[in-house]
Amino acid sequence: MEEPVDPVPRAFLGVDRSVSGQRWVSRLDQAGQNRALAMSQLHGLPELVARVLAGRGVAVDDAPAFLDPTLRNLMPDPYRLTDCEMAAERLVEAIRRGEQVAIFGDYDVDGAASSALLWRFLHHFGLNAEIYIPDRIFEGYGPNPAAIGQLIDRGARLIVTVDCGSTSLEALAVARERAIDVVVIDHHQMGHEMPPCLALVNPNREDDLSGQGHLCAAGVVYLVLVATLRLLRQNGHPQARSLDLLAWLDLVALATVCDVVPLKGLNRAYVTKGLIAARHQQNVGLAALLRVAGIGGPVTPYHFGFLVGPRINAGGRIGDAALGSRLLTLDDAAEAEEIAHKLDELNRERQAMEQVMLAEAEAEALAEYGDGEGASVIVTARDNWHPGIVGLLAARLKERFKRPAFAIAFDLNGKGSGSGRSISGFDIGRMVRAAVDSGLLIKGGGHAMAAGLTVERASLGRLRTFFDETSAAQVAALAANQTLKIDGALGASGATIALIDQLEEAGPFGSGHPQPVFAVPAHRLRDARPVGTTHVKITLEAADGARLEGIAFRAAETALGDFLLNGRGTQIHVAGTLSADHWQGTRRVQMRVLDAAKAF
Repeated sequence: MEEPVDPVPRAFLGVDRSVSGQRWVSRLDQAGQNRALAMSQLHGLPELVARVLAGRGVAVDDAPAFLDPTLRNLMPDPYRLTDCEMAAERLVEAIRRGEQVAIFGDYDVDGAASSALLWRFLHHFGLNAEIYIPDRIFEGYGPNPAAIGQLIDRGARLIVTVDCGSTSLEALAVARERAIDVVVIDHHQMGHEMPPCLALVNPNREDDLSGQGHLCAAGVVYLVLVATLRLLRQNGHPQARSLDLLAWLDLVALATVCDVVPLKGLNRAYVTKGLIAARHQQNVGLAALLRVAGIGGPVTPYHFGFLVGPRINAGGRIGDAALGSRLLTLDDAAEAEEIAHKLDELNRERQAMEQVMLAEAEAEALAEYGDGEGASVIVTARDNWHPGIVGLLAARLKERFKRPAFAIAFDLNGKGSGSGRSISGFDIGRMVRAAVDSGLLIKGGGHAMAAGLTVERASLGRLRTFFDETSAAQVAALAANQTLKIDGALGASGATIALIDQLEEAGPFGSGHPQPVFAVPAHRLRDARPVGTTHVKITLEAADGARLEGIAFRAAETALGDFLLNGRGTQIHVAGTLSADHWQGTRRVQMRVLDAAKAF
């Protein structure tokens, strides 16, 4: 007999509408609570860990394997990926012949890590491959005919594209015309038409049945290298036995976290084992970047996603796009330190530019749309914006206005390059493709949560109207029914290091496996003050005197920030995630505040 399901779950702590406009609900319905109880009793798990797993769809019988994700159990035979065997055989041939290989990568973290992985592999076998990362502004994403021609002119006998290439029909045709083999290793969605290449290893191609479409590019590259190493060992290559691919999982984990792919299946093993590798700091370049970022404690997914990743991306956004991949290939500590500091400097420059651009974007959005209630999609545009930063602006606008948002940078010729970010439940990529079909965009595409576009200035007004009319009903319904899922409630005295250690058993957390959110009910807001330019730091105090420190990132001049700064001394409910803050050799509990409400 099926268990009854509540049609409308009760508001957690009675919070029907928080200061951020969200309804708090329990992540676990009655059936979920029953699963958590069974999981705890059957496997001897702490109750809270069982609740977290049950709330993320883990079946009772699957809990032990989920808590111990291993490559042995989760890695498929690489040959299950279409064309993987052909790609591995061609790489073996290049190694055997000592051929010149060119690696064409993307300018983001996944592209940098993928390029570095392949470069390190080939370098181990005596090949000094060339890495080519295109300029985001002047060349755009993926291979272009001119760059492919240059690589061949410089002697490349094999070109391997990583994190790109699946849709680069014109560029790869240049290589085919000149009788140069191309191997594409990618993970992006693609259409029916296949690029002209020797092998296309992409788990998201239509005829791939591997079930590994959730991998980032570096995860796919790793599988190709596993297959290649297996062939080399079978062939008795003298350097094959000494190569330990496990030591390079730090790069795979970095890319997996930063590309925000779902942390399920093989990705969980990649990140779990990759974090262990990263803590050994054998990659000289990554270690230098960790030092520059000021990471004192053990490396976590948060460090990868919010401290390391943005610094690597800064090179691709506003500087030399090849700096990130170069850094991750280095064994020279002095050069690694120099590049790490350069990326840190570029990241600070990017942050300053973003701050100015964001102020302009928010001012435009408020002038155009008021408080955002009347707009289904926010579209902002300027002439002087850096096109490498518009994606960050779109993400910030989406967070601020709780609806899909675009930021567009126009050049002197009136052509705008834009990026959009969406809210959960609305497919922004589909809307952009519809705009292309309607003739409003020069080009555009993307997926459910993010999209890119190119538009003429003359079409901007019609594009705004099209977006608004296309999305109004659905976005309004989503905005009116925003919820924050709560995993449980605890007091300040219950937020301990021991609890965080228990929760880490259910990690790593990220895309598709969200970090647990807890409510701290009816605590006095003892203190609230601005930190930096955009954050708000708070201290909560329970009736027994126990205190909990918290920080609301980028909350300044938002409803949440105003509520906290003006609420000192009042009783409030707070919702957020817990982490261990490392300070001067000690670990302290800190809450990342996501939302708050009055405690009546």
